[in-house]
Amino acid sequence: MTTHPRASLGRVLDDLGATVLELALGTPDRERDIGGVVIFDPADEPDLPPGALVLAVGVTDPAALAGLLADLAPHRPAGLIARHPVTVTRALRQAAAQAKTPVLALAQGATWAQLVALLNLLLTEDLAGADGESFGGLPSGDLFAVANAVAALVDAPVTIEDRSSRVLAFSGRQDEADPARIETILGRQVPARWAKALTDHGVFRDLYRYDRPVVVDPAAIGYPDLTVPRVAYAVRAGGAVLGSIWAATGRPLTAEREAALRDAAKLVALHLLRLRAGADVSRRLRTDLVATAIEGGAGARQALARLGLADGPLVVVGGALLDAAEPVAEADRQRFADAFALHLMAMNPGAAVADIGGVAYGLFPVAAAGEAGEERAQRTAAQFLDRVGTGFKAVAAVGPAAADATALAAARQGVDRILRVLRGAGQPGRVARLADVQTEALLVDLGDLAAARGDPPVGPIARLIDYDESADTHLVTTLRTWLATFGDAQAAAAQLFIHPNTLRYRLRRIAEVSGLDLTNPDERFAAELQLRILP
Repeated sequence: MTTHPRASLGRVLDDLGATVLELALGTPDRERDIGGVVIFDPADEPDLPPGALVLAVGVTDPAALAGLLADLAPHRPAGLIARHPVTVTRALRQAAAQAKTPVLALAQGATWAQLVALLNLLLTEDLAGADGESFGGLPSGDLFAVANAVAALVDAPVTIEDRSSRVLAFSGRQDEADPARIETILGRQVPARWAKALTDHGVFRDLYRYDRPVVVDPAAIGYPDLTVPRVAYAVRAGGAVLGSIWAATGRPLTAEREAALRDAAKLVALHLLRLRAGADVSRRLRTDLVATAIEGGAGARQALARLGLADGPLVVVGGALLDAAEPVAEADRQRFADAFALHLMAMNPGAAVADIGGVAYGLFPVAAAGEAGEERAQRTAAQFLDRVGTGFKAVAAVGPAAADATALAAARQGVDRILRVLRGAGQPGRVARLADVQTEALLVDLGDLAAARGDPPVGPIARLIDYDESADTHLVTTLRTWLATFGDAQAAAAQLFIHPNTLRYRLRRIAEVSGLDLTNPDERFAAELQLRILP
């Protein structure tokens, strides 16, 4: 089941304002729900859910922004975000008024990827809290509301972080902190150099060892961007440390506020436990629904309806990590699937992704079934692999567009065939459709058929294999390389690191041992086919 944003534009401005975003033009409807985050692509027809926040990446000219507002007006976006500074002209002001769409500015120093991550973190509704349950009067799992409540209790901007110093939520008023806090929020992670300084000074040791607030003195740490003292308190459940609360305050906490921080940590622990349980439930449910949909059986249509994807054509996209010397850890596979989901949903809020059997399958809605939809999905997958770079050695496959639920099973089979080819090639960063690798896929299919029937190598290739094993020679490898280089003796010899005369001698031995006529194209084709499809 995909989760849908329920936060309002007002909450976005309250929580990200003064840190990441500022209002440049217009009067926002602060009560309006956000329907998703969409990156504007001039090469694609806009496909926006109602109330979308549109990111105008690369659009800085006021006239271009005015034209974009006019184009987006029928979709009723909640806001348009451009890079700061936004030059407000009369035409831009009129376009914003006619579209009834405010223009927001992304602060200098913040990247679009950081903004997408923060918006998704802020806007995504937690499935565990969807039943209206609350802890301490706050919706279950709504850590941003908890962070704002804690900030009010201690009268300082706060962050809630996990054991790995990843930012789970943050309060408003972050402009009262310092550059180190802003960098932490933008990166959703305490910078490595600051984390090392805190570790070296025993801050984390004291934080997790003692049940009391730990004060961080900037002068003692010596971190240049840390100018406002911190008060940190560990969040525990029983004997386990779940995370911590960090308040940026320029003065010591009073006894009352220290007690309030201690009580708040207990409340945060309840929310974190509920959030963890809810995330597991949400992930399992989403995985079940996506798996049911791509199997294409009787329940596929109902699964698509529950995912909110029953009304239009879909492209099945698959991402997978390449096999490494060591088995891929489950946590790494899940991180890859989560990153894939974040990217697909940023490009299209209606997308749904689940990790099934080590493959991250995505259901990507498109405007119409056909070549254009597949090309858009391929560009999206390629952008993802470019962004993750060397962090993940992965490949991606784009199946044929499915007009309805009945075609999803065939689309998923296409994705699996493509991934087998790409994984076998072992080239990270490659994205393909079936048309790109159809010949290789057919060879893989033939290999599967031969393996299922138990067909061994026969004829000349069998004789070469037997001879190599008995005489400890390399005739099969020589023949394979020579065929792959189209009979170019110089190129084949270079690949084998032997002299061309040695190659020519081996070719004569291949003909003598196997009986192959290497001048006959049909015999060459039969030999190469066996070498490709048989183990």
